[in-house]
Amino acid sequence: MTARLRCYRCNETYHPPEQRCVCGEPLWFDVGDGFAPDPDAPGLWRFRDLLPVDDPGGLAHAAGGTPLVRTSRLDDYAGCRVHVKDEGEHPTGSFKDRGTAVGVAAALDRDRPAVGTVSHGNMAMSVAAYAAAADLDCVVLVPADIPPERLRIIAQYDPHVLRIDGDYGRLYDESLAVGAETGVTFLNSDSPLRVAGQKTTTLEVLSAFRPEAPDAIVMPVSSGGHASGAWKAIRDLAACDALPATPKLCFVQSAACDPIAAAFRAGDDAVSPTTPGDTIAYSIANPDPPSGTRALAAARATDGAVVSVTDDEIRDARARLARDAGLCVETASATSLAGARRLAADGVLAPDDRVVLVATGSGFKEASAAASDADPPTVPLADLQGAVAGRL
Repeated sequence: MTARLRCYRCNETYHPPEQRCVCGEPLWFDVGDGFAPDPDAPGLWRFRDLLPVDDPGGLAHAAGGTPLVRTSRLDDYAGCRVHVKDEGEHPTGSFKDRGTAVGVAAALDRDRPAVGTVSHGNMAMSVAAYAAAADLDCVVLVPADIPPERLRIIAQYDPHVLRIDGDYGRLYDESLAVGAETGVTFLNSDSPLRVAGQKTTTLEVLSAFRPEAPDAIVMPVSSGGHASGAWKAIRDLAACDALPATPKLCFVQSAACDPIAAAFRAGDDAVSPTTPGDTIAYSIANPDPPSGTRALAAARATDGAVVSVTDDEIRDARARLARDAGLCVETASATSLAGARRLAADGVLAPDDRVVLVATGSGFKEASAAASDADPPTVPLADLQGAVAGRL
C-alpha cells in the first residue's frame, strides 16, 4: 500500500507525518488497486493489503478478530435483526487497540521510536499498553483533574503521564506540533494511522457477511475517527471492486453533547462546536469533534443517519444488552442499541434489516451507571432447594 495521504474533501495529497489538509479537514491513507485478504494472518493483519504498515508481531497480533454475535433476543426491542460486533474482546477492552496496533507498527520504523496520545480513557490505556509490549517510550497527556481510578489504570503500563493544567481542548493541535519537534508519533483520535487501523472493524463486519452485506452498521461517534474508518473501509473495498453492497452508516451521540447529530438534523454541511451537558456517555461527549464533518459526510454518502439519544435510553439499552444478550458494554457502547431503536422507530431501519451494532468497549472496567440497587436475600444452605424453586 502507498504511504500517500489524501483529503477526502478536496482530494489534495500529502505524505506522512502530515495529518490535516490545508482546507482544515483530516487526512487518510490512499490504497492500491488490489486487495486479497490473508486468512492465515492474525487479527486485523488479514487486511494487510489495505494497511500502511507491516505486522510488527507481539501484542499487535491480538488486535482485531473480534466476534460478531447474532443477538436475536434484541430484535423486538431494536426493531431490526441485530448482530453485535463485540470490540470489548481486545486486550485493553476497546476498539482503540486497532488504531494503536497500526500506530505502534509505524513508530517502530522511525529513527526515534516513541508514541503518545491525548486521552484520559480507552485510548490512553491502549497506547500505553501496546507501547509497553513493544518496548517503546510512551507519553500520555491527561487533564489535571483526571480521576485517580483512571490514572491508576493508565499508569500500570508505566508510560510518561503528564497532567496538563490549562485548556485541554487545545492539546489536540499542540500535541501534533510537539510530536513533530520531538519525534513522538501522537496517535490521537483521528490520526491517519489510527483511522487506518480502526477501519478494520468494518472490514471484518463486511467480510463476515460476504457474499452479501449488512443493511446498516450503527456505532457511537465522538471525535469521528472510528466513523471515518467505517467509511474508509467501504470506500477502499469499492475502489478494489470488492464491495457487494453499501451498508448505511448510522452514528449515535448523547443528546447532551451531539454536535454531529445537530448538524445532520439541520442539514448543515459542516459540524459546529457546541456546549456540552452532563451525560453518562462521557467518553463520547466531544463538543468539537476533529473529524465531525467527515463523519457527517460518511452518513450522508451511505444514505445513513446521525441521531442522538437520552441518558435514560442509554441506560435501558445497556441493561438490555446485558440481560438479553449477555454482553457487558461500556455506557457509550450502549448508544448503538439505543440509536438503532430510534432509527427503527423513525423508519430509517426496517424490521427485516440486518443491522450490526458496534459495541466499542467492555463495561467491566467502567463504574456502572446502571448498577442494580437490589439486595439479594441470604438463604440458609438447608433451604437452598426451596429458595431456588421459589425464584423460578
